Amino acid sequence: MKPTIMILGTYHMDNPGADAVNFEADDALAPKRQRELQQLVKQLTRFNPTKIAVEADTSLDDEVNAEYQDYLNGIYKPGRSEGDQVSLPLAKEMQHPKIYCVDWFGRSDKEKIVDVDAFAKTHNQSRLLEKADTRLQSIVQKPLATLTELQKTGSVIDMLHFLNQEETIRVIHEINTLPQFTLAQIGIADQYIGLDWLLGWYERNLKIFVNLTRITESDDDRILLIIGAGHVYLVQHFLEESGDYVVESPLKYLKLKDAN
Repeated sequence: MKPTIMILGTYHMDNPGADAVNFEADDALAPKRQRELQQLVKQLTRFNPTKIAVEADTSLDDEVNAEYQDYLNGIYKPGRSEGDQVSLPLAKEMQHPKIYCVDWFGRSDKEKIVDVDAFAKTHNQSRLLEKADTRLQSIVQKPLATLTELQKTGSVIDMLHFLNQEETIRVIHEINTLPQFTLAQIGIADQYIGLDWLLGWYERNLKIFVNLTRITESDDDRILLIIGAGHVYLVQHFLEESGDYVVESPLKYLKLKDAN
């Protein structure tokens, strides 16, 4: 028997604008969305998670759990993020004592970061910038259009069902990596200027994997990771490659007929 992990890939409901491609989410606090989010939480309880892990840096664990305790005590007013709108009510419904922060953001020295665009233009490598942008635009159009249409005509569960399909997960992974493999070629000699972001992306997802292993305490654990959909492909791959987990798809808990 092995512990089970389910990864729920989400869009960022509070529009932080931090991704390579940013989907403009509507108001998660609107009455219609609130009803849909309540239904989502109800359906996710069927997974029976023993722990809920979230896309927050491990250094924020005390802060996140202080908010969770305030939420349980009716003091904290949830914002629009998926953490507030899904993780908090789900953890409360499951009577969990805490929430687990498993993300990692690089603590890089900002003074050493080189402007990739400027470097490429200075060293006659602008063609790589253009190629990367062309690749990005060709990949992103279809999934972004589908998600935008689902937001207009469907529910939160409709959108999450789309985001967590195997094909969508693969395409979102390509959005995050294929243009970056082109940018990784920017540099000269021992200056791998364009490679830094790609190295950081893989490092971040590997550390999310490691942090999940650190909160696993028993073969009976059923851990639900709620995270931006761009992370799903790599984190799932690392979990499967480790051989230490059963990775369960969230799709059966996002059945559209259950939300009607």
